Amino acid sequence: MKAHERSILSDYDLKKPSTRFLYYLMNLFVVIMMCCMAYPIVISMLNGLKLNTEVNSFPPTFFPTEWHFENYIKAWNYIDLPKYFKNTMFIFFGNMAVTISILGFAAYSLSKLKVPFKSAIYYYFLATLFIPATTYMIPNFINLKDLGLMGSFAAIWLPAGANAFFLLLLKTFMDGIHTEIFESARIDGASELRGFFQIAFPLSIPIFATLAIFVFSTAWNDWFWPSFILNQDNKPLSSAIRDFVLNARRLDLNIKFAILTLVMIPPIFIFLLFQKYILRGLYLGGVKG
Repeated sequence: MKAHERSILSDYDLKKPSTRFLYYLMNLFVVIMMCCMAYPIVISMLNGLKLNTEVNSFPPTFFPTEWHFENYIKAWNYIDLPKYFKNTMFIFFGNMAVTISILGFAAYSLSKLKVPFKSAIYYYFLATLFIPATTYMIPNFINLKDLGLMGSFAAIWLPAGANAFFLLLLKTFMDGIHTEIFESARIDGASELRGFFQIAFPLSIPIFATLAIFVFSTAWNDWFWPSFILNQDNKPLSSAIRDFVLNARRLDLNIKFAILTLVMIPPIFIFLLFQKYILRGLYLGGVKG
């Protein structure tokens, strides 16, 4: 006899009218939420296929009366999207390298090495999570200016090495790696550097993959800080969209929607491809003391 996996609600539970009503009501709410989330994406894509007069018409139309796919060609040629995409990738790979090197070493030290006042250091970093980011924005700006990094990608990469949330997330994951593995490596003469690269880092690939998604999301969506400290040639795609598309007064709305649709495609693709790592990252986000 084939065994059936039991879910939260069994077939017997669904026979009760009250339970079945609540079940369908919850599913209705899920469908409504899905429609609310998908509507901005769909309407942006469809508006990018309309004439500008139709986009500005009232009452508005959902589907275009005429499909103008050439709008996306105009949108692609309006600004140098590959250039700003390349800048965004430079920011992402630089932030990821800093996360692996600086935060990875720091998490390994707090987790597997005998660091004086380890608990105090841990709770110090934990306390910084309660400080609003706006309070240390000006000190960061002054520090980067004094270091002569204004306008360069290093002004984005360097602060990425001070992400307390990523540090605690990495430490929590590395705490789950058995200490005996590192003790055996030390007995065999392995250095701590070798222990990190040959033991800790390979076993921590899942959490680093999760952090890569978070870092990519930040590099793709953050426009304020890059607009604040980077020059025009080094700005990422989000800053270019704000400067040349959202703030443009003479750009037709249909072309604006077409550009925004092109910009939305990569993060949606990344989410669909790596959604299991994103959900795992939300699960690992419960930092324990």
